[in-house]
Amino acid sequence: MKSTTDEHETRMRGASQRGVVSARKALFLVPTVASAAVLVATPALAADALVLEPDMKLVLGLIVGFVILMFPANQLIFKPIFQALDERDERIQGSRSRAGQIQRDADSVLSDYESRIREARADADTARKEQIAAARSEQAQVTANARSEAEVQIEQARATLAGDLETAREQMRSSAQELARSAAEQILGRSLS
Repeated sequence: MKSTTDEHETRMRGASQRGVVSARKALFLVPTVASAAVLVATPALAADALVLEPDMKLVLGLIVGFVILMFPANQLIFKPIFQALDERDERIQGSRSRAGQIQRDADSVLSDYESRIREARADADTARKEQIAAARSEQAQVTANARSEAEVQIEQARATLAGDLETAREQMRSSAQELARSAAEQILGRSLS
């Protein structure tokens, strides 16, 4: 992008300088060609009776007047015009160079901004991955702790259940023996002890 801007500035600078040079040449070339045309004037062939011959005194007076007026006209008209054109070209070139500098500064700021954005995204991505890893580690720790507590509670419940089951069996055995004795006494109608 910068190279195309520089190429464009170079082409425009050359075109504007060529325009000033060709305008100057045209301003001096027109009177010169007009003077030469008057000096080389030939009789017109309009009709047999009509003969146009230039009055040499008048022509020489016009040429001398033109030459004499050319210097003040140059000082009063042409130089100010050329000076204004030159100043305009300088302002244009200054504006173009400032615009080019502003463009380069903007490109620099943009590239700096983009690099900072990339760094911020990379930092955010790293922080996010670290937080995810920490959360997974904490989740694994909590799960392991809960599992070990659950296993301890299950073992305690099994031990309590086994003890209660044994107590119930003992009670049932003693109750079963008493019931069997009581049933036998009722069937036999006598006491077994």
